[in-house]
Amino acid sequence: MKRYILAIDEGTTGVRGIVFDRNGDIVSQEYETISQIFPHPGWCEQNPEEIWEKCRRVMKGALEKIEISDIEAVGITTQRTTNLLWDRKSGKPIYNAITWQDTRTADICRKKDAMPKMRLIRGAGHLTKQLSKLAPFLRKTTTGALLVSASSLSFSPVTSLAHTRWILDNVEGAQKRAERGDVLFGTMDTWLIWKLTGGKVHATDFSSAGATNMFDPFSARWSKLFLDVFDIPDAILPEVRETCGEFGQMEREILGAELPIRSAVGDQSAAMFADGCFNPGDVKCTHGTGSFINMNVGHRPTGSMHRLLPLIAWKIKGMTTYMMEGMMKTTGSAVQWLKDNLHIIDDVADSSRLAGSVDDTEGVYFVPAFTGLSSPYWDPHACGIVIGLSRKTTREHVVRAALEGIAYRCKDVLLAMETDTGLPVSSLKADGGASANDFLLQFMADLLGVRVERPVMLDSTALGAAYLAGLASDFWSSTDELREHQKIDRVFEPRMEREKREMLYEGWKRAVQRSFRWGHQRR
Repeated sequence: MKRYILAIDEGTTGVRGIVFDRNGDIVSQEYETISQIFPHPGWCEQNPEEIWEKCRRVMKGALEKIEISDIEAVGITTQRTTNLLWDRKSGKPIYNAITWQDTRTADICRKKDAMPKMRLIRGAGHLTKQLSKLAPFLRKTTTGALLVSASSLSFSPVTSLAHTRWILDNVEGAQKRAERGDVLFGTMDTWLIWKLTGGKVHATDFSSAGATNMFDPFSARWSKLFLDVFDIPDAILPEVRETCGEFGQMEREILGAELPIRSAVGDQSAAMFADGCFNPGDVKCTHGTGSFINMNVGHRPTGSMHRLLPLIAWKIKGMTTYMMEGMMKTTGSAVQWLKDNLHIIDDVADSSRLAGSVDDTEGVYFVPAFTGLSSPYWDPHACGIVIGLSRKTTREHVVRAALEGIAYRCKDVLLAMETDTGLPVSSLKADGGASANDFLLQFMADLLGVRVERPVMLDSTALGAAYLAGLASDFWSSTDELREHQKIDRVFEPRMEREKREMLYEGWKRAVQRSFRWGHQRR
């Protein structure tokens, strides 16, 4: 009986190879950083060959003291929407990978948004959205959910759709090569699968495809509309396979043995799966540089009245599970700003102690809108503010307000999710590096009025990929068995009275409104 699962976790700043045992515990791991390239302001690229080479190295490092014959299967999780194009024959990239942080295509997206076809679609969506206020059941139908989402349809400059158009426009001959099928498109999972299988498999999964802006989550197919608007040939696209599926065999020359690749999954879906969010209404919040809140909405997509994203979480044994996603750009980076820019804390880890050393913020609110406000406000011109200062204000009050501001933003998103889905949130899993902050999670529990659970493994994406690969290969039998392996570090129970919770949130709503369009006014 084989003993382990090998997971590859490729993120924005690094790649890890991790070996997990049957209890979901880490047996060994290896990590390498990945360089980021900034050719111009707003641009962010990575070298695909560097990512591939470091992927090979971390796999070998993780398996240095492990018998390769003990590996049952391989699972892959990667950053979403970072993408590249490469030559079908040579396997060489025709340009660097453009990451999910890159905004160079803002002008392209504005022009596409202004097309008569897109205005007509938004108009139909807006009408459906207004009707759904009178008949909420419309949002529960697939067509209704699609139209409600279309009401706020606009192309994002940080997605694969726009980035691919830029590459085809700016690499000589790329468009014609793409039309002939001589170049291939892929997000990072597709690239790694292609390399691991020696070019035999060109595939992705539903969770990664769904985040590209090239895929229609409602029909679960590549979007002919979006591809036509951006003039992207479908000949370059990978096959979309189930998350627990067959992604080929790793070439023997890489590790000395052929290994089956049995899962590929986007990072946020992987974290959801690792956290055990298997049922409708289950929610996880990943706190890192920013925060991602994801809710399992079941087997049918739900349209959002608040422009939250309807995405595919995973597809297993023919059954598609959907999720709704809200994103906040500034979380851990706000605390880092207190250290690096204001110099009012010496160490990010000390923020929890400082915040807990005072009973409240003395009326101070901190709106972490350093790069605008995303879900559910969607105001790119909002600016960060600290409001409510007085002679009594100390650095402890400001630090506490910064951490509370993160929790308030989480409440903004969760209230929108509850309204959109009709699913009440009774508990929440919090992972990611910033979830190590005890004060933040306790205040979240207090403000949200729900139990917040912190898993032992905060960086849970690799575990999610391992679980999915293990299910596909019968290493684990079911999600019920996976629940038995879940390890909770700490549970934060709500302690705040409802009246106080509501009073504080009313203050937050006044504060956040002050931040709206401030950057636009400043210009």
